[in-house]
Amino acid sequence: MGLYCFCLFTTNAQNTLQEYKNIYPNYNELVVNDVQNYNITIEDKKLKIIQDNHYESIILTENGIQNNKESFSYSELIKLKSYDAYSIINENGKERKIKVTQTTEKQAQESSVFYNDVKERVLTFPNLEAGSKKVYDYQTEFMDPYLLHKFIFGNNIPIQNSSLEIKTDKEITIGYKIFNDPNNNIIFSKTEKKGKWIYKWTLKNITPLKFEDNSPGFLYIVPHINIYIKDYTVDNKVIEVLGNENKLFEYYKGFVKNLNQKENVDLKALSLDLTKNQINDADKIKSIFYWVKNNIKYIAFENGYEGFIPREANFVFERKFGDCKDMTSIISSMAKYANIKNVNLAWIGTRTIPYSYAEIPTPSVDNHMIAVFKDGEDYLFLDATDKETRYGIPTAFIQGKEAMLNENGSYKIISVPVVAAEKNEIKEVVKLAIEKNKLIGSGKLELQGYNRSHTLSRIGDASNKTRFEMIKEMVLKGNNKFNLKEYSEENQEERDKPYVINFNFDLDNYIVKVDKEIYINLFLDKIYDKMTIEKGRVSKFEFEFLTCFNTKYELEIPQNCSIKYLPKNFSLDNELLKADFIYEIKNNTLLLNIQLKQKKILLETSDFQLWNETIKKLKNNYTETLILLEK
Repeated sequence: MGLYCFCLFTTNAQNTLQEYKNIYPNYNELVVNDVQNYNITIEDKKLKIIQDNHYESIILTENGIQNNKESFSYSELIKLKSYDAYSIINENGKERKIKVTQTTEKQAQESSVFYNDVKERVLTFPNLEAGSKKVYDYQTEFMDPYLLHKFIFGNNIPIQNSSLEIKTDKEITIGYKIFNDPNNNIIFSKTEKKGKWIYKWTLKNITPLKFEDNSPGFLYIVPHINIYIKDYTVDNKVIEVLGNENKLFEYYKGFVKNLNQKENVDLKALSLDLTKNQINDADKIKSIFYWVKNNIKYIAFENGYEGFIPREANFVFERKFGDCKDMTSIISSMAKYANIKNVNLAWIGTRTIPYSYAEIPTPSVDNHMIAVFKDGEDYLFLDATDKETRYGIPTAFIQGKEAMLNENGSYKIISVPVVAAEKNEIKEVVKLAIEKNKLIGSGKLELQGYNRSHTLSRIGDASNKTRFEMIKEMVLKGNNKFNLKEYSEENQEERDKPYVINFNFDLDNYIVKVDKEIYINLFLDKIYDKMTIEKGRVSKFEFEFLTCFNTKYELEIPQNCSIKYLPKNFSLDNELLKADFIYEIKNNTLLLNIQLKQKKILLETSDFQLWNETIKKLKNNYTETLILLEK
C-alpha cells in the first residue's frame, strides 16, 4: 500500500518565512503539520489497521538548523511498511526537495518497564537553513487491534496544526477519551463519506510543552486522545474488543492461561528448601521474594508479544535473569511449589501513567507486572525489579496506582497504598562540641524504607574514594568546610533493618565569635529550604516518596560559657507538612530536636501557595542562631 496523499496540508504553504516569524516570535522552529490518519477496515473477516503519519516543520532561525534530526518508532506488533523523508529548501524563489539519505535504525530507549522491542528510525535532514522545511511521512500496520496508540497534541516546539483522523468501515465501533483539554479546545467532527465513518480531532496553534523538574510526567499535562476499538461485526456477529475492564482482563488472561503448567524438579526443591523453616505463608513468600531479588537479575528485552507474555519460570530459573513479567512468573510458580496460597499475577501502570482502569480500560493503562500476595485482608505487592526495596512495601514507582489482579481466573482492581512517611524515616543523632573555632562532631544516620533502598541502589558497589565522597555528600553538615574524618556502615545486606552510617567530622568557619559572644546555628541541615516552587509552574509537583525526618543535635556547652540567647520553639501543621523544632537544656548539653513529616506525595497547583508559605516559615526558623557567652 502506498503512502497516504497529504495534499490537504498545503493551506499554509504560501506563508513566507517572515510571516511565520511574526506569528511565532522567539522560536527557532515551528511544526507546521503533525497529522496522523488511521484507516480501519475488515478484510477476510479480520480487522486491518493502517496508520499514515505526516510531519512537517519549518526552520525559523539560524539556531534552528542545529535540530536536523527527527525520528519515528515501530515494532514487531506495529510494522513499518514504508517511509519517505526530505528537506525542502528555497532555491532562486522555488522550492526544491532534497531526499534524506542518512537514516539509522536503533533500539528505542523506552521508559516503559515492559515492551522493549521498539525500533527507532532516525532521519538526518540535509542542507537546512532558515526557511527550510523538514518533511517526513511513514506508514505502519497495527498487527493487534488491542494496541492502538494515543495521539498527543504537543511538542517542545510550537505546532500550527495537529490532527488525528480515523476512517472506519461502518461495521466497526471505536471508543476514545480525551485528556487534559479542560476548555474543550480540541475540535471534533464525525462525518460519513462513501459508506465510511470519518472521525477527526484538530488542535491548532499549540504552545510548546514546558518540561519542569519533579513533574509526574507529560501525560499529566499535554492534551491527548486515547483511542480503541470497541467491536466489529462480521456475518451479523458482533466481535467484542475493548471497552470495559472485563474485556481488557480477558485479553490479558490469554497471555497467562497456560503459564507454568510443567513442573521443574529443581525449582520445586529450592522453593521447599527456602521455606522449610518458615511457619506461616507470609514468612515463606518473603524468603522466596528475597531469593528472586538476590538471584534473578532484572533485564528487560522483548520482541512482539514477549512484551506481554511472561516467560516460563523454568526458563527464568535456568538463565537467572528476566524482566518484570519473568520475575512475576517465577515468584508465583515458587509460591505454588511451596504451597503458599493467594499469590497471583497482576498488571499495573507506573506513576508516569495518569489513568485508572475505569477511565480507559485498554493496554495504555499499564506497563508493568508484579506478583501480589493476599495476607488476610491485606495485599502485599511483590515487585522484584527493584533489588533493594524491602518486603512489605511496594516499589516507589507504583505507589497510589491501581493493579488488575488475576484472582483464580477473575479480575479484581486493587489500589497500591502510598507508603506512610514514618516508614521512610531518616533518623539522625549528631553530637557536637566546640574546639577552638571548630565544631567537632560524631553522628549516626539511619535510613529506612525507600530512603534506605534508593540510597543503596545509588551507591551500588562504589568503593574507596568514590564511596567515601558519596557518603560525605550524604552526611555533609553546615558548609563546604565540612571534613569527614571516617565512617562505617551497617546493615547493607539486611533489607529489613535501617541502613546505618556512623561518622566523625569537624566543621571549620562555621562558628562566629564576636568578643565574648559565640554564635552557632544548630540547623546544620536545612531540610527543603531550596524547594520553593517557582511562580508560573504548570505541572503538578511530585515527590518520589514521602519522608519523615527525625534529627537530634546535641551540643556540649563549654564549661566557660553560658547561654545568652536560646531560639524559640517552632511548630507547624497543615495538610502538606508537619514540623516541630524543640530546644531543650539537659545538664551541660543543649538539644535541638527536629521532626518534619511530609503528608502529600503529589502537590496540585492549588497547593503551591501553601507549600511556598510553609517553606518560608521553615527558612525563617532555620536562620535562628544560638548565642553563647564566655564567662
